[in-house]
Amino acid sequence: VKSYFFICHHSCTFNNDKNTILFMIFETERLLVRKLVLDDLEAFHEMQSNDNVMQFVDGETKTFEEHLVELTDLINKYNLSNNDFWIYAIERKFDNHFLGTVALVKDGEDDEIGYRFLEKYWKKGYGSEICEGLIYHCKQIGIPKIVGYVVNKNIASAKILVRYNFKVVKQFINDDIKLLETKYELIL
Repeated sequence: VKSYFFICHHSCTFNNDKNTILFMIFETERLLVRKLVLDDLEAFHEMQSNDNVMQFVDGETKTFEEHLVELTDLINKYNLSNNDFWIYAIERKFDNHFLGTVALVKDGEDDEIGYRFLEKYWKKGYGSEICEGLIYHCKQIGIPKIVGYVVNKNIASAKILVRYNFKVVKQFINDDIKLLETKYELIL
């Protein structure tokens, strides 16, 4: 397993490209995880409209206008005191490009992690890097156990979780996309 350098922050960083103060959640060697902003809309829409990206999620793609509403809703959740659905942007450090999103979601008793990348950034090691960063971040904020759900046909994502010692909890048919899915967990 390749090791990456992580720093956890809950502070601001200045992004000169967008001339906006962005709130960094954590960073890895090559990636920065920060709050979403409306300037992410074009790349967010590109990712969420890609059939290959969405095939293991819910299988549905939406319009640009629907993604504007969705992104605005995700941004507004940052200010809710009882928010349990945190979606953040993944940005490449060297050029500040939006690569995808990462999720920290309360799912009943479980703390679920997830990540999604624009297809053009697949097979570059970013999935492993962000998974390791999420594990480290969750340990730092005191989460005792995390879970991840992977559709069995998504072999690359399943391999990442296994590589980081997630254990299979159960398998079931996903109600939304009617595919076999596995729940993994990792005790931190």
